[in-house]
Amino acid sequence: MAESTQPAKVGAAALITTGAPAFRDMLPERGGLMGLDLGTQTIGTAFADAGWRIASPGKTLKRGKFGADKALMQELIRERSIKGIVIGLPLNMDGSEGPRAQSSRAYARNLAVLGLPILLWDERWSTTSAERGLIDQDMSRAKRATRIDSAAAAVILQGAVDALAGGMF
Repeated sequence: MAESTQPAKVGAAALITTGAPAFRDMLPERGGLMGLDLGTQTIGTAFADAGWRIASPGKTLKRGKFGADKALMQELIRERSIKGIVIGLPLNMDGSEGPRAQSSRAYARNLAVLGLPILLWDERWSTTSAERGLIDQDMSRAKRATRIDSAAAAVILQGAVDALAGGMF
């Protein structure tokens, strides 16, 4: 399926896009960003500073019913003055979308009620890259298991931050 990078209006103020330029245009004068790596049982979080320089891993949250997840997201957004959300879009290696990508799109549509711009960002290889980074830090397998989702969220968010700050995407 061909993917449009044009934003799609989903609510009064919330927009969802797969294009970094359109997302950048939706954001107020910079502002903090939150990245999400959606798993079936957990949600990895990451945060970027208002200057869009670096993404850092946050907490790994236990995924529950959407109402509970939304409340957790609202608290993080309030605490960190978040102005936009980047959600990993798990594409197949050939760029097509499968059930996990459809699930991420549905989650983004549900989060749109928060009124923040949402960027769906290609997350292929993010977990592998995050794991490699944790191994390079000489982290034990047990500790990696608890941090991999938030580290993957940071990889996803850093890719988006690089594009927003003038990258080629």
